[in-house]
Amino acid sequence: MIVRANFHTHTTWCDGADSPEAVIQAAIARNFDAIGFSSHAMLPENVLDWVLTPEKALAYAAEIRSLAAKYAGRIRVFCGVEADYIPGGANPDRSTYAAISPDYIIGSVHFVAAADGAIVCVDNTPKDLMEGITAHFGGSVEAYIRAYFRQVREMVSRFDFDIAGHLDLVRKFNAKNPYFDESSDWYAEELAETADAVVASGKLVEVNTGAISRGWLDDAYPSPAFRALLRQRGARFVLSSDAHSADAIDCAFDRFADSEEYVRFK
Repeated sequence: MIVRANFHTHTTWCDGADSPEAVIQAAIARNFDAIGFSSHAMLPENVLDWVLTPEKALAYAAEIRSLAAKYAGRIRVFCGVEADYIPGGANPDRSTYAAISPDYIIGSVHFVAAADGAIVCVDNTPKDLMEGITAHFGGSVEAYIRAYFRQVREMVSRFDFDIAGHLDLVRKFNAKNPYFDESSDWYAEELAETADAVVASGKLVEVNTGAISRGWLDDAYPSPAFRALLRQRGARFVLSSDAHSADAIDCAFDRFADSEEYVRFK
């Protein structure tokens, strides 16, 4: 039974700072039982030049599996992807990634599709986000956030993947650059409807500490209120750090390990 692991890990294969082997060595040094890699991927359509393409995905999987063999007996190494959902473009379905047979797929929404065909990045910078909302959602933050959660619900309902990534990523900038009221009725409605859809899909929900390591929030995704809604409906959780460097693989794990019940990977 694996009791200490992180399955949301980025490396130099995408926007991470360290190589997969450096991350593995850090995980061993911290007494991890397992480490899972989840390079950003946007197939079949790529909108960024540093995410996995079909060709890069094959080389990525080959390296991770070679390292898994090299470190067998010391730590278990898993090969996954964090796959984006963009309507009409990228999707996180297992069939899309069949060529690399990933051990698991994290499905995430980083880009919100607007009615005019544009896509607005959720988590690049506060300035870019507000410019996108102004230009493509008529300046309505509520319309943008509702569109984000509709996209999340569509993703979990339509596609075959394992873990729903950072479900309320729209909170990332809200503590330091407030742009919506998290106690508003309309936001609570979106959380409840999304919790229903996620639990109905059977997907695992990650409790993601990435915004803590990057200094944007002092709590995980989903928020405590959102986690409570999910828990009431019977959601299953997995703890992750969304690490973009080797030193962040267990960020804030001490704060959350005893306060939630997590699925343990065998």
